[in-house]
Amino acid sequence: DVQLVESGGGSVQAGGSLRLSCVGSGDTYNRYCMGWFRQYPGKEREGVAAIDGDGRTSYADSVKGRFTISQDNAKNTLYLQMNNLKPEDTAMCYCAATGRPIEIAIQALGVIGVADNYWGQGTQVTVS
Repeated sequence: DVQLVESGGGSVQAGGSLRLSCVGSGDTYNRYCMGWFRQYPGKEREGVAAIDGDGRTSYADSVKGRFTISQDNAKNTLYLQMNNLKPEDTAMCYCAATGRPIEIAIQALGVIGVADNYWGQGTQVTVS
């Protein structure tokens, strides 16, 4: 059973930074592509970033150059460093795992009904 717990959300002014962390259970980081997606009120989820066990990464166009995803397998911890935050980054952010390969992981993260998809409870990011 995959369990993911996020932390690090909060409120910042535009141009500021936040770092999200996610601790996973067991060998989650070896078995799955890991990543982050966000949910806007009343809108569909948006995949933000993903990383696989070989360290290959993928980013949504909206965050390229501003966000960096990384993971520490020894600590079972996933990170998302978010710099130059904008008001449109305000959303509930979720740590997620998917059995899909890195090439399509962003599209798969957080999609309901897809096998081998897991996510945490979310952490709120607010940019004003």
